[in-house]
Amino acid sequence: MSIGRKIGIMGGTFNPVHIGHLFVAEAAREAFCLEQVLFIPTGDPPHKDTSQLAPGWDRIRMLQLAVRNNPFFQVNAMEITRKGTTYTIDTLMEWKTAHPNDHVFFIIGGDTLPELKTWRTFERVAGLCSFIVYQRIGYPREHLEKEAERLSCDYQADIHFMEGSYLEVSSSSIRKRLAANQTIRYLVPDDVVNYITEHKLYRGD
Repeated sequence: MSIGRKIGIMGGTFNPVHIGHLFVAEAAREAFCLEQVLFIPTGDPPHKDTSQLAPGWDRIRMLQLAVRNNPFFQVNAMEITRKGTTYTIDTLMEWKTAHPNDHVFFIIGGDTLPELKTWRTFERVAGLCSFIVYQRIGYPREHLEKEAERLSCDYQADIHFMEGSYLEVSSSSIRKRLAANQTIRYLVPDDVVNYITEHKLYRGD
């Protein structure tokens, strides 16, 4: 069997994409020698309130604008085009079917790590990918390491931690600023700011 690529996956709503997403993706790519990072926005996420969710193709286009100058980044619309509720297991199986030799690293925040065991058929998810965890405020490293040990013991999950702290920018805070007609410049790429303005997304009026 040929040795496949090391591929990172960043999932989430990207509602909208911001500099924190991009910085974490680049830091993970560099730290773990990833050959590519895929941004895969969720379609109909099972654990999220979708009342403020921008249309899927708008989120795809914003991601495309945000990553177009990085040759290692790619946007994939598989979860937007998939019908019904989006589950990580389906995404991983679809990717692995097309690219069976790839070693997939799913990039998550420390806030997501304790939730992994609640993901649909997590034991199968853990068999299809490794995890890269980046630090989030309010989630001490020692607590996360204990949770990683439990997941490794119970599910044979392969979990790695990124060193250092990362930008605490959130899509929800950006939406609040937009709703209040406040600037988001420097929190998201300029092309994304222009797209949001042009398409009147997340407006408070």
